[in-house]
Amino acid sequence: MDETKATGPRDWKHDGVRVIPGDRLDANTAQTPGMQRAAAINAARVGAQKIWAGTVRIDPDAKTGAHHHGALESVIYVVSGRARMRWGERLEYTAEAGPGDFIYVPPYVPHQEINALADEPLQCVLVRSDNEAVVVNLDIDAAEKAEHVPWIDPIHTHP
Repeated sequence: MDETKATGPRDWKHDGVRVIPGDRLDANTAQTPGMQRAAAINAARVGAQKIWAGTVRIDPDAKTGAHHHGALESVIYVVSGRARMRWGERLEYTAEAGPGDFIYVPPYVPHQEINALADEPLQCVLVRSDNEAVVVNLDIDAAEKAEHVPWIDPIHTHP
């Protein structure tokens, strides 16, 4: 069905594509200690109905507080630096990601982002499955030693 017939005429000039300059992101979004989030796409800025997107920066050799994002799914794309993720009830699991890698965080998973490098910031792009940022900061006593968990692709065979 033709969308314009189903909803009536649209003002494509103002209801169409939007470009948000990288230097005009909005830091007035939910925050977690140790990182700086900035929103690019959300309901307030562009009328997004089903996604939130923005950037995350973690200073060299820094880590965030433990948190989760409620019912939202999150995807993190590492632009530069080295991300170390810890997750679980006591942050007892760990994995790392570098530039070009994607990280998937399922709903309600307690996690912590760590900049694994002491000499450069960790820069990421973040996308969530709703139009508003949900952040629930947690008070967790982290396990002293975390177990490394390698990702195994469930749909492709590997040599």
